[in-house]
Amino acid sequence: MRRMPMEASWKRHMKSDGPGRIRISKHGRMLTDAILVSDERHLSGHSDDRSPTQLVNTASLPGIVGEAWAMADWHFGYGFPIGGVVATDVDWGEQGGSISPGGVGFDINCGVRLCSTDLNISEIDPKHLAEELSRKIPAGASRKGGVALGDAELDSILAGGASAAVDLGLAEARDLSCIESNGLLHSEYRDVGPKAMKRGSTSLGTLGSGNHFMELQVVDRIVDEDAARAFGLRIGQVTAMIHSGSRGLGHQVCSEHVANIESNYSKKGDSWFSEKWGFSVPDRQLASAPIHSSEGESYFDAMNAAGNFAFANRSALTQRLREVLRNEYSIDGELDLVYDVSHNIAKIERHHVGGGQCNCCVHRKGATRALGGNHPELSSSFPTGQPVLVPGDMGTASWVMAGPVNGANDAFSSSCHGAGRRLSRTAARSSVDSEVLISELEERGIHIRAKTPNVLSEEAPDAYKDVDEVIDLTNRAGLARPVARLRPISVIKG
Repeated sequence: MRRMPMEASWKRHMKSDGPGRIRISKHGRMLTDAILVSDERHLSGHSDDRSPTQLVNTASLPGIVGEAWAMADWHFGYGFPIGGVVATDVDWGEQGGSISPGGVGFDINCGVRLCSTDLNISEIDPKHLAEELSRKIPAGASRKGGVALGDAELDSILAGGASAAVDLGLAEARDLSCIESNGLLHSEYRDVGPKAMKRGSTSLGTLGSGNHFMELQVVDRIVDEDAARAFGLRIGQVTAMIHSGSRGLGHQVCSEHVANIESNYSKKGDSWFSEKWGFSVPDRQLASAPIHSSEGESYFDAMNAAGNFAFANRSALTQRLREVLRNEYSIDGELDLVYDVSHNIAKIERHHVGGGQCNCCVHRKGATRALGGNHPELSSSFPTGQPVLVPGDMGTASWVMAGPVNGANDAFSSSCHGAGRRLSRTAARSSVDSEVLISELEERGIHIRAKTPNVLSEEAPDAYKDVDEVIDLTNRAGLARPVARLRPISVIKG
């Protein structure tokens, strides 16, 4: 007799928690409830139990406060689900609550930036621009075409982020106020090993591979006129979106610190336990250190250094884009930065939790901040709320959303970061013919150029959730509101 699969235990503890929200009540080893930004229809369409199980597991992290969240683009990741948001109390216990590299991911400070131009769609040749961008924008897994940096120059990037890129002539000072945290994360020691330094020495200004891209888009719908005006967006306008991170440097930093922290854990029954810290987690990939331990502080410092590299990387890519537009259309200063957001980072933030204020270490793994317009970190240019950038897929659309006009949402001021995968990379490769896909997209006026064409199967529109549905859920859940829809016209992939 064929054995029926066991029902995931979390299904017996879930209930609707208002529009766009499903609450999973605390049970088993959970220390708090979990909230899935979803509804019955969305959940039934994405029946893989692994991601909600990962969400439930994150609710057992030592020192967790509030609820564990999974944004509407949730899907399976390393330890944490992609789309996961978990906050821990910095002042919990003797050495503080957990900081977990799995809650950030291997591409530290992978993020998105959106640039606006003065060009209308009628004024450009998208196919020609796709060719030019493909020639001028280094993409793919290799570091070929990146900026060569000496040790001192690379260290300045790790310490100074986007501002250091300005000093090196690789970015513009006027962009800094439109970058999350002004493009700078504090890193005192830059505990970045020689392998990471080597990988970063020639990769600045490169896109990378996988789901990273540079995309020209056209604004085809505006939902919130006031916010769109504040962001400098209008119907028919050409925009450019860049999705990239800390490249091999960030991956190496994460790998080394994951190994260091995981080495303090051993299997004990059905859990992983650290004698050193008294921490117990249900999955080794959730291995974490107290934030004030030497291991926790070392990881946080190195993570910030890698995050600075990512800010500088997206800045350098923007300059390469400016060079292409200058050569083709004699524009340069007319390319403005709308905003740059991280979606793989842990940050120390102050939040209202359980009736009081808490200094939190907020892990956002495939999630972005969505600050209110009155937040002190946010430039006065955004009175309608922080721009929230949500890439979709290369055949459909991306969205710009906005945080609250005032105040904060209850997900630690967080929102979704993209459409989220529907199919694994393996499943997508087996079901999508990349050559057929290119032809279909060309017929629709979307011009794709990829360094490795077989990657397109993994990134096919069918591999992703419906971005409009994700935006709707995020809006109904009260986390961010839609502002403008962007349709792709020229796409550069690794």
